[in-house]
Amino acid sequence: MDHSPLDSSANEDDLVSLSFSETRVLGSLIEKELTTPEYYPMSLNGLTNACNQKNNRNPKSELGEDEVAQAIEELRIKKLAHRVDLVGSRVPKFQHNAEKQLDLIKPERAILAELLNRGPQTSGELNSRASRMFSFDDLRDVEETLTDMSERSPSLVALMDPIPGRKERRWFHKLAPAPKIEDLESTSPVFIPSADKRLDEVGDMIEEFKELKEEVEALRYQLRELSDSYKAFRTQFE
Repeated sequence: MDHSPLDSSANEDDLVSLSFSETRVLGSLIEKELTTPEYYPMSLNGLTNACNQKNNRNPKSELGEDEVAQAIEELRIKKLAHRVDLVGSRVPKFQHNAEKQLDLIKPERAILAELLNRGPQTSGELNSRASRMFSFDDLRDVEETLTDMSERSPSLVALMDPIPGRKERRWFHKLAPAPKIEDLESTSPVFIPSADKRLDEVGDMIEEFKELKEEVEALRYQLRELSDSYKAFRTQFE
């Protein structure tokens, strides 16, 4: 697989480094692009809710809109996100550039989104959880994709050493400092089934409704201004 935008002579220092809020914002943008493309690009309000949603996030977060806006600005500087002004919409939207900037095909974006949003995971967990974003053939397909991502230069993912007393090894993304094994020791290996895609769709529909409501209010305000201007114009001839 050819990943031409990343120079084969590059080293690990060439890989962008992200803060927690930036990883959560980027992961949420990629996730929503793949799960609910009809509601993508995303508004600031919708993106904030996506970052703080209760399912498919570890650790949970309570980012404010200001923090999300700052993370978007940092991602914009790093060429991983940008603002989109859609025709007919008064609400600015945002989308990621991971496909182009990191040269990621769809299965790779699905895996990266899971690692960004939920931290280190086994290949089995990724096989289950990423299936709502891309239909992998089987576990071997997932592992081959992970291997491709790890063998790139610079590599995007790597395997952690197993937690003492356990056999499984977890994959992590390399867009942030490597996680520490002790941070995972308190986490019990509980299987979490992939979330029903319909839950994400309902949440996005609610956010879309809020945005439409904001636009309707803006149009009402403009209509009142036009009405007042028309009345003022008409009085000149009375």
